[in-house]
Amino acid sequence: MANDPFFWIVAIAALAVLAILLFGIGTFGKGGEFNRKYANKIMRWRIGAQFFAVILIVAFAYLRSRGG
Repeated sequence: MANDPFFWIVAIAALAVLAILLFGIGTFGKGGEFNRKYANKIMRWRIGAQFFAVILIVAFAYLRSRGG
């Protein structure tokens, strides 16, 4: 599986979601003007990245279950 490029694309997408989540948590914890201004935008980016990652994960699982 580690030799499969599609696996690495899925892993990178999941790590991108994690990075956006941690950035959002960090800005929320810090508070201030930046959080008030960008909190919703960061959440929208995370939701979009999660959607993309879930689609990739489902596609990966489907293709691997078919032997592809």
